[in-house]
Amino acid sequence: MEFRRLGHSGMQISEITYGNWLTHGSQVEDDIATRCVRAALDSGITTFDTADVYANGRAEEVLGAALAGTRRESIEVFTKVYFPVGPEPLGKNDTGLSRKHILEGIDGSLRRLGMDYVDLYQAHRYDLFTPLEETMEAFADVVRSGKALYIGVSEWPADKLRQAHALARELKIHLVSSQPQYSMLWRTIEDEIVPTSRELGIGQIVWSPVAQGVLTGKYLPGQPAPEGSRATDDKGGSTFVQRFMRDEVLERVQQLKPIAADHGLSLAQLAVAWVLQNNNVSAALIGASRPEQVEENVKAAGVKLGADVLTAIDDVLADVVERDGAKVAQSTPQQRLV
Repeated sequence: MEFRRLGHSGMQISEITYGNWLTHGSQVEDDIATRCVRAALDSGITTFDTADVYANGRAEEVLGAALAGTRRESIEVFTKVYFPVGPEPLGKNDTGLSRKHILEGIDGSLRRLGMDYVDLYQAHRYDLFTPLEETMEAFADVVRSGKALYIGVSEWPADKLRQAHALARELKIHLVSSQPQYSMLWRTIEDEIVPTSRELGIGQIVWSPVAQGVLTGKYLPGQPAPEGSRATDDKGGSTFVQRFMRDEVLERVQQLKPIAADHGLSLAQLAVAWVLQNNNVSAALIGASRPEQVEENVKAAGVKLGADVLTAIDDVLADVVERDGAKVAQSTPQQRLV
């Protein structure tokens, strides 16, 4: 495993981070998630990301139980707040980034995790209805109480990142991370988020580096999705993957196989390694539906891809890349990754 600093902070995290995302919280899913967490630990992963909303709190409970007995100082645990969490019927303040929801949210997360603090507490989305000053002051109180060490955000636009960073500096707390979607097929952060983050000392913890499984190559053009795959999940799991399930995309993905093979990598490993070439990426978040996937994807740690390889990937994907709504990647690998 390789380690990177989270933004300009002093905290080091594993460059491959395990994302403990549960959908339903069934006993079978809980058991698989526990085995995957243990496989991650065995593979050298020290950093674990979850959120209070995943399976309505169950994901935090499972992660906390799976990590029980692990030396707390040897791992980094991240969670998030924003979305509605709690028993039905939900109250009017059970969502968003109000002071009330943040302070109640961190206590709920710590209780479910069975921990005294989290290393990173993240705003899961931007709240249009709460003053940013209120949100940042609440986060500052969470940090000063010792319940979180650093703060971060997820899927915030560049202008809000800049505003939040300025407030964080005034409040003398550390806003160190952004958690956006990023992959070979989804590069919308490269034009504004990454340059802004580099300037401010914010690192990316990117989710879906294998594009919801599309970049594993398991979905074939002109053929139905494999049974049990995310694309067949009728309970919400297929929502994000549908944007990639076009034959023109799936055909290009198949064309990446020789590039991966030439470097002794699986397609999934190539995809994870690709996002890690961006030096503003502090970690690639991987999920798994079985421990073997963790063991495979972790082999992308430390892989270096030359400019010729990055150019070859761009040549294959060309007009199927999503970049701020346009399907053409305009920057060169050298411009993008330095």
